[in-house]
Amino acid sequence: MYKSSLINEKLIEIREFCNANTNQKNIDKYSRYFREGFDGYGIDHKVYAEQLAKWIRVWQDELTIDDYLDLGDELMKTGRYEEKSFAISFLESEKENFSEEVFRRIGLWFDYGIDNWGNTDVLCMLILPHFISDRVIDLHKLGEWSSSTSEWKRRAVPVTLVELAKKDLKPEEAFSIVEPLMPDESEYVRKGLGTLLRTIWKSYPEETEAFLMKWKDSCGRLIIQYATEKMDKEYRKKFRKSK
Repeated sequence: MYKSSLINEKLIEIREFCNANTNQKNIDKYSRYFREGFDGYGIDHKVYAEQLAKWIRVWQDELTIDDYLDLGDELMKTGRYEEKSFAISFLESEKENFSEEVFRRIGLWFDYGIDNWGNTDVLCMLILPHFISDRVIDLHKLGEWSSSTSEWKRRAVPVTLVELAKKDLKPEEAFSIVEPLMPDESEYVRKGLGTLLRTIWKSYPEETEAFLMKWKDSCGRLIIQYATEKMDKEYRKKFRKSK
C-alpha cells in the first residue's frame, strides 16, 4: 500500500469514529470554555481515551513517526478539535524518535491548524517538553517561537516552560526565554506567562519577584495578576503599577 493511501485510510477511520461518537451535550458544555468557538465532536473523554489507546496499540507496527506526522498534517489542515488532539497524542507515542526536524514540522501546525488554547496546551504538556528534557533542541530554539504571528505559537513558549519548571528549570533560563514576550498584547500569551511566573515563584520567590518588579510597570496586568495569585493579599500590592 502506498504511503498516501495508508494515510487516507487512517483519516477515514478516524473521522468515521468521530462522527459516530459525536455528542451535542458535550459540544454545548465545551463551547463555554472556548471564546473563539469550539469546533469539535464532543466525544466523551473515556470513549476518546480508549480508542486512542487501541489505535496506538494496533498501529504501532504499521505506522512510523513520519507517517504520524503526515497524518497529523492532514488532521491539522481539515480536522476538528478531537482530530487534532489525536494527531498530538499519536506523536507522544513516538517520543523516543523525536528530532529537530520533528520539532520544525510540529511548529508548522500553528500556521494552519492549531487555533485554540486547548490543542495548544495539550501539545505543551504531552509533546514539547520532551524536546527540551531529552536535549533534542535547546531552550532558545523554542524561544524563537516568541516572534510568531500566531498567538497560540507564542503562548506555547511559556506554557511549555511551565511543565519544565515543575522539574529542574532554573529561573534565569526561563526569564531569558520569555522576556521578549512580556510586552505581548495577547490575553492568552499573558495568561501563560503569568502561570509560568507563579509556578517558578513557588521554588524561587526572590528571583521571580525581582523579575516581576522589573516588569510590573510595562507588562500586561494580567501577567501580574496570575503571577501573584498565590501571594498574600497585602504582600502582592507591591507589584501594583506605579502611578
